[in-house]
Amino acid sequence: MLVYIHGLNSSSRSFKATRLRERLDPHSVVAIDYPAHRPADAVALLSDFFATLPGQHRGIEPTVVGSSMGGFYGQYLARRFRFSHLYMINPALTPWSLFREYIGEIMTAADGERYQVSEALIESTRPYGITEPCDGTPSTLFLERGDEVIDSRIAERLYAECGRLMVWEGGDHTFQHLDEAIETIRQHLDDLDRTRP
Repeated sequence: MLVYIHGLNSSSRSFKATRLRERLDPHSVVAIDYPAHRPADAVALLSDFFATLPGQHRGIEPTVVGSSMGGFYGQYLARRFRFSHLYMINPALTPWSLFREYIGEIMTAADGERYQVSEALIESTRPYGITEPCDGTPSTLFLERGDEVIDSRIAERLYAECGRLMVWEGGDHTFQHLDEAIETIRQHLDDLDRTRP
């Protein structure tokens, strides 16, 4: 099973979620809606989801794909739950440094909720950051150097010694190399199917 964690102001019905379902069929792809702009609520909801995921207590580990802020939360959750692999697409690994230029702006979540980017909101992401990711958690990062929202060098630096980095020149934050990334994910899922009884 693959679980997709969407980014800020996105949803389980986003282009990436839909494309993952289409391209990874017949593998099961589950996407969950959660309040990415409210960190404590986001982590609580996602934790409940993974704690009750079918197979969790039978040793069946989900594969997880997180995009942008979904990568940030996925990175944290991978230290609380067992994932077969964590894939991150243009992840926002240090949101406290990324969102300061947006302080005061009003944003709208995918469900229509409007909220203001504040210092308090930004600081509330810090407890979920991972400063030392080299702990054996299997991770692959898909990065585009043309990302206009997140500096890909942050993720490259954090995971230089312990993650698989697939980096493309150009691109943007929406991520233009999704189909190539999906093929890498498919190989992992196919390998899992071959090794499971």
